[in-house]
Order: sequence, then structure tokens, then C-alpha cells
Amino acid sequence: MRTSNPTLGPGTFTVSGIRTGFGEAMTVNGTIHRTGILLLCAMATALWTWNQFFKTGDASEIAPYMWGGVIGGFVMALVTVFKKEWSPVTAPLYSLLEGFVLGGVSATVESIPRFQGIAIEAVALTFGTLFCMLLAYRSGLIRATEKFKVGVFAATGAIGLFYLVTMVLGFFHVQVPLVYGSGIIGIGFSLVVVVIAALNLILDFDFIEQGAMRGAPKYMEWYGAFGLMVTLVWLYLEILRLLTKLRDRR
Repeated sequence: MRTSNPTLGPGTFTVSGIRTGFGEAMTVNGTIHRTGILLLCAMATALWTWNQFFKTGDASEIAPYMWGGVIGGFVMALVTVFKKEWSPVTAPLYSLLEGFVLGGVSATVESIPRFQGIAIEAVALTFGTLFCMLLAYRSGLIRATEKFKVGVFAATGAIGLFYLVTMVLGFFHVQVPLVYGSGIIGIGFSLVVVVIAALNLILDFDFIEQGAMRGAPKYMEWYGAFGLMVTLVWLYLEILRLLTKLRDRR
């Protein structure tokens, strides 16, 4: 099983072990329920950060929560990846911490007059994409074949490498305005990234289904939900970036 989601690697379920005839096993429905819980956790802290920002109107008030979310979320993600059996605890903590980041970023963008209403649009498009991809996967409209998996894996790796290179170049004050700007090239790049992020959901669905078929341990439902959350956070941020570029074109 191959997926470009770094939290759902080829050895995820085999390393965790296959159920040996006793105890509960992972199910697809159970993973969906766990994903719902993680989404609620992220939404709770995102709304709190959002309210704090608009209550004070001062970005510095929420900056500690955002940085805490970035650093804490990264740490929780690493812990979850390496200690999958802890995921019933670490996955909700990751979602709560990411909520601080998502709420802070969304509120900061929303506070700019020309971007008013953009956050709710990004949320609606993210959930809409999730449900469309799930429907496409369940109906067989999009199949996670080996060629499909390799293609999405390669594209995702290329995007990650590009972001890493541009971040390093940024330290030397070298910018890539065409890609990050609101021109045709910038919008086209964001569209491609959004599509690749959405296609990663198909790989995640397939990976989780395969894990359930193999009888992975029950706690892997939390881990599978965590992997979906990682993709959804990425998808939301990319959609938000795309919408800001489109607004700038008006």
C-alpha cells in the first residue's frame, strides 16, 4: 500500500501488527467517527482563536497560541507517527493544536477588508472536496491503482521539495513572486496543489480501507483519522491561499 501522506506510509499497518484473533479490530466506520471527533477538536480551538482575534483586534494576542500550535502540532505529529499506539491521545491533541493555527491564520486573513468572508468559503470548499472525494472513491469513479498512487506520490513529493527550496531561498531574501503572486502562473500553481492535496484523500481512504481489511488494531482508527486530518489541514490552507489569490485579481 502506497500513499503520499507521510503519516500513512507503506509499513504503517504491518508495523502496528495484525489482529491475531482476539480484541477489536479497526473498521472504516470507526475511523470515520474518529475523524469527526478530530474535526470537532480542531474547530473548537480554531473558533476560540478566531474569537480572541476579533475581540481584541490585535494579532499579537493570538501569536503565542499560533506558534504554540505550530510547534506543539509538529511535536504531536512526530510522536503519533513513531508511537502509533498512543494515537487515541496524541491525535486529538494534534487536532486541538492545529486548530489554534488554522483559526489564527483564518482570522488574520479575514481581517483584511478585501478578504472578508473568505474563511467560510475555504471551509465549505474543504468539506465539499472531502465529501466529493469520498463519493468518488466509494463509487469507484476514482480508483487507487498502483499507477495512480505512484503519480500522486511523485507529485506530492515534488510540491514538498519545492516548498522546502523556496523556504530556504527565503532565508537569503530570494523570492519566487510568479508562483506565490496572484498572476496566472500563481493561480495555476495553487490550483495544481489543491488538486494534488484532494487526490491524496483518495489514497488515504484506500489505505484506511486496506488496514481495516487486514484487521489492524482498534487504535489504528485514531491513527487513520490523524492521517486524514493532516491531509485536510494541508487542503484547507491551500484552498485559502488560492482564494486569496483569486480575490487579489478582482
